[in-house]
Amino acid sequence: MSIEKWNQRYLAGEQVFRTPTPLVTRYVADLAPGAALDLACGPGRNALYLAERGWRVTAVDGSAAAIEMLRASNSKIEARVADLERGEFQIPPDSYDLICCCYYLQRDLFPQIKSGVSSGGMAIVIVHLADPGELRDYFTDWTVLHYYEGQPGEACHRRPVAELVAVKAPG
Repeated sequence: MSIEKWNQRYLAGEQVFRTPTPLVTRYVADLAPGAALDLACGPGRNALYLAERGWRVTAVDGSAAAIEMLRASNSKIEARVADLERGEFQIPPDSYDLICCCYYLQRDLFPQIKSGVSSGGMAIVIVHLADPGELRDYFTDWTVLHYYEGQPGEACHRRPVAELVAVKAPG
């Protein structure tokens, strides 16, 4: 879907969720706050949750409408408009204790996500299922805490998903 169509959907109130993704709340609840990156954040439900818990959050989405909504909700979040498919945002290596990428599949981002997570940090990724096992295969060299393929745990999503929570080895 084009960024303009996403802008229209967000402005119409579609796909504007207030509660964070359950997988994020489940795995972040006991983590000490640090630096977090929320990729394809939309209006920022996960970014807002993280910021409320003391995380220093950078949130990125191609939709200017979504980023404006996020900025209006919390001006302390570093919210950026960037088209990820065009490479308008590069993830600096070893920069984040947590990177979330929920309900967005861009395969060429996985190497950047893996590089961008600092030693001992975590990645939380949810994608609409493409090829079985594919998401897990990108993280074979990480400690996988959770992997699931099947129906989503949120009523707002209807297509099957792959979920992954993984930790980058220390050192």
